[in-house]
Amino acid sequence: MYAVIKTGGKQYKVAIGEKLKVEQIPADVDSQIVLEEVLMIADGEQVVVGAPMIAGATVKATVVSHGRGDKIRIFKMRRRKHYQKHQGHRQNYTEIRIDAISK
Repeated sequence: MYAVIKTGGKQYKVAIGEKLKVEQIPADVDSQIVLEEVLMIADGEQVVVGAPMIAGATVKATVVSHGRGDKIRIFKMRRRKHYQKHQGHRQNYTEIRIDAISK
C-alpha cells in the first residue's frame, strides 16, 4: 500500500514505515502529525485518485528529526563588468516516518 501526498509545495510517494525529508514542519520531535493533502492511494490492484484531493484520506506520520541540508554555493558573474557575487544557502528540513495510511 502506498499513497501520494503533497506537503511543502512538493509531491511524495510514501509507504508505511518509510522515512523521508520534507520541507520544515513546525512540530516537535517524536510528535504525531497528520497530513491531509492526499492525492492518490493505491492498495494492490485498487487505485483511488482524488480530484485533486481524496476527501477524508489522511497519512499519519511521526517527526523523527529536524535539520539543515548541505550547503549550496551560488556564484554570479558578469564578464568584463567587474561583477562577482558569492552566496550560500542551506535549506531546513524535517525528517518524518510514515506510520499509517487511511482512506
